[in-house]
Amino acid sequence: MSIRVMLVDDQVLLRTGFRMVLAAQPDMEVVAEAGDGVEALEVLRSTAVDVVLMDVRMPKLDGVEATRRICSQPDAPKVLILTTFDLDEYAFSGLKAGASGFMLKDVPPGELLGAIRSVHSGDAVVAPSTTRRLLDRFSPMLPSSGKDPRAADSGIDRLTDREREVMLLVAQGLSNGEIAARLVLSEATVKTHVGRILTKLELRDRVQVVVLAYETGLVRAGGGAF
Repeated sequence: MSIRVMLVDDQVLLRTGFRMVLAAQPDMEVVAEAGDGVEALEVLRSTAVDVVLMDVRMPKLDGVEATRRICSQPDAPKVLILTTFDLDEYAFSGLKAGASGFMLKDVPPGELLGAIRSVHSGDAVVAPSTTRRLLDRFSPMLPSSGKDPRAADSGIDRLTDREREVMLLVAQGLSNGEIAARLVLSEATVKTHVGRILTKLELRDRVQVVVLAYETGLVRAGGGAF
């Protein structure tokens, strides 16, 4: 079955370019397009979509708020934020809103296609090093919880010692392979731990694991753990 993709961007030429790239793939089809967030929400009410490629700066309703509304719905499609500038604060906001990752608009076609496939399969597409740099820059913008930064939130308290250890390494930007080497575990075991962390904390992907770790103070800007 083809991956059903929706393009959301106020620039018609960009949508046309993306559509041409996707149309050439045997496992993808563009089933819908929209020029702003409001139109995107309207279209999604009547169109089945697997992955949304979401621009950030658009009239009427920006991509961040549109992403938040989309991801709050049951059985929501996955959202990829597309941004013009690397480490854009709007992209960070999009990740917090529920997007499964972000990419630059000038990404090579092969990387874009790979990202769509990865997101469709349930993975996040922000590279660990990029995630770390992004959060190091924007973590001061996170709202204060009013709690001691060393105090874990109640959901994190449900993690085992090993799961907490894995979570800290994920939050510091390490890949599954790097975590496996650090803890002398197999990658399959690390993947299992990450899956359990996502389930216990009710998170969509490892990007949101990183955001939660920064919000609760488990990891400080610069990658250090408390």
